[in-house]
Amino acid sequence: MDSSGPRGADFVTSNSPDKSKDLAPSGEAWQQTPLESFPPPEKWDDWTEYDPAAWPRKVERRYRLVPTVCFNCEAACGLVAYVDQETGKVRKFEGNPHHPGSRGRNCAKGPATLNQVQDEGRILHPLKRTGPRGAGEFEQTTWDEVIETLSKRIRKALVEDRRTELMYHVGRPGHDGYMDRVLQAWGVDGHNSHTNVCSAAARLGYTLWSGSDRPSPDYARAKFILLISSHLEAGHYFNPHAQRIMEAKAAGAKIATLDIRLSNTASMSDWWVAPHPGSEAALLLGFAKVILDEGLEDRSFLQEWTNWEAWLEARHPRANQDFETFMDLLRKDYSEWTPDRVAKECGISAQNVIEIGRAIGEAKGAFASHVWRSAASGNRGGWQVSRCLKFLTVLTGSVGTPGGTALHSDNKFVPAPFLKPPPQKVWNDLLFPHEWPLSHHELSFVLPHLLEEGRGKIDTYFTRVFNPVWTFPDGFSWMEMLADAEKVGLHIALTPVWSETALFADYVLPMGLAPERHDLMSQETHAGSWIAFRQPVLRRASEMAGESTEWTWETNPGEVWEEDEFW
Repeated sequence: MDSSGPRGADFVTSNSPDKSKDLAPSGEAWQQTPLESFPPPEKWDDWTEYDPAAWPRKVERRYRLVPTVCFNCEAACGLVAYVDQETGKVRKFEGNPHHPGSRGRNCAKGPATLNQVQDEGRILHPLKRTGPRGAGEFEQTTWDEVIETLSKRIRKALVEDRRTELMYHVGRPGHDGYMDRVLQAWGVDGHNSHTNVCSAAARLGYTLWSGSDRPSPDYARAKFILLISSHLEAGHYFNPHAQRIMEAKAAGAKIATLDIRLSNTASMSDWWVAPHPGSEAALLLGFAKVILDEGLEDRSFLQEWTNWEAWLEARHPRANQDFETFMDLLRKDYSEWTPDRVAKECGISAQNVIEIGRAIGEAKGAFASHVWRSAASGNRGGWQVSRCLKFLTVLTGSVGTPGGTALHSDNKFVPAPFLKPPPQKVWNDLLFPHEWPLSHHELSFVLPHLLEEGRGKIDTYFTRVFNPVWTFPDGFSWMEMLADAEKVGLHIALTPVWSETALFADYVLPMGLAPERHDLMSQETHAGSWIAFRQPVLRRASEMAGESTEWTWETNPGEVWEEDEFW
């Protein structure tokens, strides 16, 4: 092997006098499997390689390589579609090594996008209900009919000032802020989401600290990593985070996993702790007490960057208003969270509380952590888990440091759109009922019950890749709501595939998968900012071939549209 090639790739050489045999059909030297051997971007317009399905025959295939972004979770990892120049179809997807978040190391869901595209059961044309709601009886219709029907209905509601009767309910979002622009242009308070059964509790705890509703840990440079919940990183950005966690482990970082299951991650951690479900906040406060008792806090950070003066004035107005007094009172405030008490409450050993707390403190400035669902969303008062976790980040001075935990707004890049409408001037009690003023996101799971109580109605209801009949705690209440035309006048399901909720729709409209739509994507996957462009790959490939396209559905399978053009 000769590793002297570009970017350290391994090139296969031979002793044959005919050096042309050392070259692949592309003209490049044969290379092994590291990501460095990925086709160079300057050859993406016309790339040749042998068809592995034809082995041992050498059958050349010519491709146009079109980059896009995965859509199978929120991480927005990079994909490259191989579009066969002969058939005009996508033959495979591979990870894009030039994507700064995923770096080409995609999980299995990325390449499996091809299975979704080729799924014989997917929805390829706009459909209109012909039988009762829920019966699953539909017929094919046209986009012209769909747009005429919906636009007239929406316009009538706007003209009659029924601005709380239009609702867009999202499960898997596209790019940030797009639907807000549409709804605000209409003056409608109608954006609903699944977030309150997902991450709203954790978001609340983080927001109360800093106004930023989620963290951005720099796992790659961390000295200590604390994982709470089920897998390598139970946040939105599993794959990009997982890569960097393993890099940190290889570099000597310590990992503790709090999980009631002995997961794969837990088995590879330095500490596996299985606290009683719902006791995680107490355990985190136990770690905080160890840090304070052993003087492992970052005093300079606390003095310079926290509002300790305001805390002293509010909590202890008669005490000396100096930093030493603040530290003494802070230790006193958390004195009850002894290792023994925490061990008893959590069902773990006191020694684990001491050891992990000490290791977190010793990682001063390089403590990386994240909690998103599970412990936060699965327990009453779960927002305290993220709040207490953020306390450890602050105590150790690990806010925005190399190896620490930044605010998501430090790394996520959301470009300001042009012509942004002003905020709507109406309040929709179906989204944020007044009796729950601290709700961090829309209380979507009580929507059927609010309608049952007569607190409003929905004239036109869009569900976007959202399946509450199956995924929400009370699916039967959603079936009752969606079957009742008095509560929901018209239901439109925007979805690439069938679901239990789509069966209750009046129109089922096929929306694009990852290689069939435009979106701007940026996520806080690591210590860095990036923006990626999801694009319909067959449209782009046809443009590369000199063809023009007016609407994306003209090049997508069937009549699959994308939402930007639909709206």
